Amino acid sequence: MLGRRGFSLAASLAPLAAPRPAGAQGAPWPGRPLRMVIPWPPGQATDLIGRVVAQFLTAALGQPVVPENRPGAGGQIGTDAVAKAAPDGHTLLAASIGPITFQPLVQRTPYDVERDLAPVASFGAAPYMLLVRPSFPATDARSFVAHVKANPGKYSYASSGTGGAQHMVTALFNARAGLEALHVPFQGSGPAMAAFLAGHVDYAIETPAGAGALVRQGQLRPLGQTLGRPSALLPGIPPLAEAADLPGYDIGGWNGLMVPAGTPQPIVARLLAEVEKGLATPEVRERFAAIGFEVAPRGPDGFRAMLRELREAFGPLIRQLGIRAE
Repeated sequence: MLGRRGFSLAASLAPLAAPRPAGAQGAPWPGRPLRMVIPWPPGQATDLIGRVVAQFLTAALGQPVVPENRPGAGGQIGTDAVAKAAPDGHTLLAASIGPITFQPLVQRTPYDVERDLAPVASFGAAPYMLLVRPSFPATDARSFVAHVKANPGKYSYASSGTGGAQHMVTALFNARAGLEALHVPFQGSGPAMAAFLAGHVDYAIETPAGAGALVRQGQLRPLGQTLGRPSALLPGIPPLAEAADLPGYDIGGWNGLMVPAGTPQPIVARLLAEVEKGLATPEVRERFAAIGFEVAPRGPDGFRAMLRELREAFGPLIRQLGIRAE
């Protein structure tokens, strides 16, 4: 009787204990430090955002989440590393619009986003700014377009990598505005901005994270931003849709968290819960705003729907314009 009563008591108490999610082999998760692969160099928007997320996930999960920069090929190298990693919840991807949305539309990638990667959460969106040096012979977006259009092939623009977000956003802007300019790709925003300041390229479309400090210091001048509406993050900088007479031009970069496909659902759910809690804190929201990022999280279903909408919106346009990675 005592044995049966003891068993019954233990069984009744069991649901009160919240077990940790199990990994691929049934072991408690996380069982060791996690790595967050950031497919860009330090200082890139995705790098800055990823490090904030890694910091609050470390506190929430009780294991270090270690950022690992693996740049190259417009973000493809690091993204492919996660796509081919074991789906045990110990490898995370700091995902962004370039390698996930644009790269597969302009060239064959070594990974298939839908097949190889699972969305956990998107964090929100960031505008890009059209930038020139103060010495550029145009003081607003409308006169910039007129000047560059009158000098086809004379000017060049920087990007953080061929097929990456900055490349594609600028290529679409150039196509819509009827501009002919030379694309000069770099391995990340840091090298691109250094070359820009040194006078090796003439303009760029870049994130507040990559160029905000240079704007505040007066080293670069913003002529407009890429969202189709005014942004509280960039007061006084008009949408290019209006400032450059490009109705419908409305592009914002996104960042999020992804894992290898096949990662157990309880792990995905735990990561989502911790991301949502972290993004809800005033401290994290302030840090994201300082980076130049608007917080508006979506879970896996909303994230997946957003990716599908972007493919459907930009795929036909990219094919129509004939934009391909060089």
